[in-house]
Amino acid sequence: MTSHILQILFILGALCFFGLILIFLKKNTLSLKYTILWLLLDFVMLLVSAFPPILAFVARLLGFELPANAVFSLLLGFILVILLQLTSIASGQTDKIKALTQTVALLEKRVRELEGKDN
Repeated sequence: MTSHILQILFILGALCFFGLILIFLKKNTLSLKYTILWLLLDFVMLLVSAFPPILAFVARLLGFELPANAVFSLLLGFILVILLQLTSIASGQTDKIKALTQTVALLEKRVRELEGKDN
């Protein structure tokens, strides 16, 4: 089991993380759909920090011998989900930028043609 001081530090860390999420949301640097995901992660962090036996139970349920291995594996899975989501967004933005560039090029060509007719 963790010591009470370490448990309090984990709880304070989760609360600081919650405050950071709210600051990002207030400054509009984090969209609402990502905020919900991060708030869910923070809730789990706070829950596990406040009640460490939950982590041991989940670790045993998933077949891990040590709760630290479960935490590492779950965090790795969470990071992979976030990475996949961000890659998907980047791919979509690339397609939109390509279409926008082509549209701008066609409009510039049209403007040059119209300016040439006026002379």
